[in-house]
Amino acid sequence: MGQGYTVKIENIDSRPLAVVRRRAARDELSKVVPQACGQVWDVVRSDKIPGAGRHVAVYLDEEIRLEVGVELESPLQGEHGEVVASATPKGTVATTRHLGPYPELHRAHEAVRSWCDAKGHTPAGKNWEFYGHWKNEWNNNPSLIETDVFYLLKNDALPD
Repeated sequence: MGQGYTVKIENIDSRPLAVVRRRAARDELSKVVPQACGQVWDVVRSDKIPGAGRHVAVYLDEEIRLEVGVELESPLQGEHGEVVASATPKGTVATTRHLGPYPELHRAHEAVRSWCDAKGHTPAGKNWEFYGHWKNEWNNNPSLIETDVFYLLKNDALPD
C-alpha cells in the first residue's frame, strides 16, 4: 500500500523550538524521539512556557545527531536544564506531507531525496519532521497520521 508524495519547493522562515539534543542509531529513533518529546513537554508544562505547538525532530547530519522537542511562538527564554532554545533553519526547502504510521516515514524522506535528485536540487544536510497534533481517529486509522517533512536545500536551488 503505497502513498504518492507531492514534493514542492517553499521559502520558509525559521521557527523557534524548545529541544533536547540527542544522538541515535536509526533503529533507536522510534524510542528516542517520543522520549525526548515527552521530556520537553514535561518542562513546557512545569515551567508554563507559552505558545507550544507541534512536536518536531531536526536531523542535523548523517550521524543522526538530532534536536527533538516542540515548536514555539517565540524563542525560549531562561534556563530549563537539558531543554534548550533552538530553531528550524530559514531558507529554501523541499517538502512533502506523509500520511501514515511513523515507521513508514522513511518513504517520505526517500521521495524528497529522489525528487531532489531528479530536479537537480541539492539538500544542504539538515532535514526535519513536524508531527501533526494527535487526533483520536488516528488511534483506529493510523493511515491518517500527518507528518510534514522538510529538507533544507543549498543556496543554488532555484524554485521549479
